[in-house]
Amino acid sequence: MQDLIVRGTDKFGSGYFGASRDGGKRTHLGVDAVTISGGDFYARTNGVVSFIGYPYNDDLHYRYVQITDSKGWKWRYFYVAPSVELGLKIKVGDKIGVCQDLQPRYPGITQHVHFEIMVGKDHIDPTAYLNGEK
Repeated sequence: MQDLIVRGTDKFGSGYFGASRDGGKRTHLGVDAVTISGGDFYARTNGVVSFIGYPYNDDLHYRYVQITDSKGWKWRYFYVAPSVELGLKIKVGDKIGVCQDLQPRYPGITQHVHFEIMVGKDHIDPTAYLNGEK
């Protein structure tokens, strides 16, 4: 499993947790990990596939995979075309899907997977969990 790096700043903003969005009206609730479109993506936690969804109501092309770990934390990976099904048990390093191409929606953006962790209804900074530091 390849180490991931955080997307820096491009014309669409910064990929870091807490970065400003919409002129300061909201903050980035995850971290964007640089990837290659069409590349395999692997889970960063053990758990169960608890949801497969769509990040945008107006564009059903893009997908995300949610894995719930043993503590009840929800690990969400956006812009990943799933290769898993609901209820599947996952281990760290298991392939969960393929990285989707963001260029049609955001021309010129750095290719990435948006990664977030929810503890209850709160988003926590997932940066240290990208490569197993925690």
